[in-house]
Amino acid sequence: MSGSIAAAGANAATAATGNGTRLASDFNTFLTLLTTQLRNQSPTDPLDTNQMTNQLVQFASVEQQIAMNRNLNQLIALQQAAQLTAAAPLIGRRVEVDADRVALQEGRAEIRLPPAGSARFAEVAVLDAGGRVLRQEVVALGAEARGWNWDGRDLAGRSLADGTYRVQVTGRGANGEAVSIPFAVRGTLTGAERVNGQLSLRMGSLSLGFESLRSILPGG
Repeated sequence: MSGSIAAAGANAATAATGNGTRLASDFNTFLTLLTTQLRNQSPTDPLDTNQMTNQLVQFASVEQQIAMNRNLNQLIALQQAAQLTAAAPLIGRRVEVDADRVALQEGRAEIRLPPAGSARFAEVAVLDAGGRVLRQEVVALGAEARGWNWDGRDLAGRSLADGTYRVQVTGRGANGEAVSIPFAVRGTLTGAERVNGQLSLRMGSLSLGFESLRSILPGG
């Protein structure tokens, strides 16, 4: 029966990653086996007290870990709820975010380009979900950061529906060589939500993590 007690104790480690109901069940099984063995142990072969102590310590440790995890989850949920509340005044504001996608909102989108450096020009491309180029333009970079505004039209001049589109920006040096350059996108925040324990901002149909927020723009 000592083998059964050891097995019940080992189950506690697995229960630490499960739920409290599983732990309680394993703990009750362990106590039942332990009590039964204590009642029926042989005087010539008594229960190993070291093994019993180790198993009790193991269960106590797992119970403490699950309690700590439960409390930590509650603290995280409260913190996320506070962040959602704090994000409420941002709804309707224009913001700048780090993203490789852009939200076309009411036929308008903006990509923010850096000042000229090793790159003198930027090749900006807007693509659909399948990677097909919808709009492409070469933009000269200046002494200061500037925006490239997209009017929502494709290469043929057709107006596209509001939604999320991929963005590719490639810098070009004075001799036409490719240069990596950073860029950002701008748009209007339309919501904030928590899904599966993760907080995100919404810019039309584009969903972004809070960490992608770079700046809140002045005005509306």
